Amino acid sequence: MPSDTADITPRRWDDLPRRAWVTGAGKGIGRALVKRLVSEGWTVFASARTEDDLTSLAAEAETMIGKVCPLPLDTTDEAACTKAVDTIMAKEEPIGLIVLNAGTHTETPIDDFDLKVVHKIFDVNVGGTVNCLAPAMQALRAQGFGKIAVTASVAGYKGLPKAAAYCGSKAGVIAMCEALYPELRRVGVSLAVINPGFVKTPLTDKNSFDMPFLMEVDAAVDAIAKGLARDTFEIAFPTRFVLILKTLRLLPDWLYFKLTGKLLD
Repeated sequence: MPSDTADITPRRWDDLPRRAWVTGAGKGIGRALVKRLVSEGWTVFASARTEDDLTSLAAEAETMIGKVCPLPLDTTDEAACTKAVDTIMAKEEPIGLIVLNAGTHTETPIDDFDLKVVHKIFDVNVGGTVNCLAPAMQALRAQGFGKIAVTASVAGYKGLPKAAAYCGSKAGVIAMCEALYPELRRVGVSLAVINPGFVKTPLTDKNSFDMPFLMEVDAAVDAIAKGLARDTFEIAFPTRFVLILKTLRLLPDWLYFKLTGKLLD
């Protein structure tokens, strides 16, 4: 790593151009975040696999002061991700914010540890993030500023029963962002990781277990919006749930496993 390069202070939130790219924008948190940004005057390139979701999103935002630009994308397609960034940057206008939010979740207990399911979770949550992150970093480095936010999860703090693939994928995303943060900051690019708890979305609607501190999606977007406006690395919520899980990380292994084992009872 070069040692003779002076750090470049990233631009303040209010000084960023109001153009953004959000992946995983078809449903849930991503969709709600796009609408929030557009309502505040942002032009948002919204990406998701299902084009109909993006069409309806653009229609819902027609009366808002900003604009939705649908950009269908399968984040597991590396070439398509690079092309998406090229398309955005070809407008010859700077982009202020990139939110890599696409992700998936399926339980992976040991009695149903389906390799296809496990690989899909890692392909989307890690591979899809990397496919977008690589060209996104290049683009923001080239323009000399910008903010990237990557959605991980509080599930990435420690492993939880029946969620080996999901926890593993999100832990990988968190660690990757921790490694990239100081490097990107040196070149004027801000990086944040978004770690939500349980948020009521079509993804969590599939869960068959109790979800503590379940949040409505608008409350989650409130927390994300406030976090993006601050120059902070982690945007984690809800606060009480985050504190509980971070405390659990401090426990000795024998006690941690005793507690998580009770989740199987």
